[in-house]
Amino acid sequence: MDADDPALPNLKMLRLFELLYATASVTRAAEQLGQSQPTVSIWLAQLRRLLGDPLFVRTPAGMQPTPRAQALMPTVRETLAGVRRLVESAPDFAPAQSTRRFRICMTDASHITLLPRLLARLRGTAPGVRLEATRIDADTAHALESGDADLALGLVPGLESGFYQQRLYTQDWVCLVNRAHPRLADGRLTRRRYEAEPHVGIVAGTGHQLLAETIKAHAVQRRVHLELPSFLGLPAILSTTDLVATLPRQIGETLAQAAGLRVLKCPLPIPSFEVRQHWHARVHHDAANRWLRGVCAELFMSPEAAARAAAST
Repeated sequence: MDADDPALPNLKMLRLFELLYATASVTRAAEQLGQSQPTVSIWLAQLRRLLGDPLFVRTPAGMQPTPRAQALMPTVRETLAGVRRLVESAPDFAPAQSTRRFRICMTDASHITLLPRLLARLRGTAPGVRLEATRIDADTAHALESGDADLALGLVPGLESGFYQQRLYTQDWVCLVNRAHPRLADGRLTRRRYEAEPHVGIVAGTGHQLLAETIKAHAVQRRVHLELPSFLGLPAILSTTDLVATLPRQIGETLAQAAGLRVLKCPLPIPSFEVRQHWHARVHHDAANRWLRGVCAELFMSPEAAARAAAST
């Protein structure tokens, strides 16, 4: 309902009520309201009519409240306190004291490459915060919009109106093989060799479509001997076979370092893609979400992306 509804006291009247109760003086109340004394007297007359009571009467000790005013004063204070809370700044997020749970949508690769670093940072700076990682899928946009998820990290096509995004880094593609691969000891993987070798395919992840489209567009003959739904088990497969895996650089280099595999330049012109963090407009100003986004940017943003972000501000 409008604050100036003639059937109700407006905020100016309630503030006058509060100040008269505290100062017992129309003059001092007018000074604190930044109004003239005649204006304040008009407001007081309107308030008396609305509430059907004199409210404050003149005495040698100043303007004293009537019993009706004394009974109304707690309600007036409560109403004004509620209005003041509406316009107060949002509270800052204190990570060291927080017990908030964050849910982040991530690719399978990010579970391996990004999640350990993020978890280590949160355990050091926000030990009470709980983290839940879930997959990026067809429901990711709805999860962000509804508040079921706080953030999405990765390549997330289709997030348009109502979403914000921030570039973190660019991914190109590499091939991963057994370090003792019998036919690739020289480290040269040409397209001809690529087509001649047996492959293991990872059919999950939002970048998989880029690989599939490149193979189709360039008529690449790839002999896939094994398909996996995720990167789980891939290091063990490559370490014990002569299969070749084609995957984004970050997950490739991470798996190679952990399992002693070899990283080779990919001979196919697979388009690179940008890994971004995405969030919905409804949490854009939320202090906790801003903090989480800042942590992810600090941990994962490449120097080039950071420079572009600084230049655009």
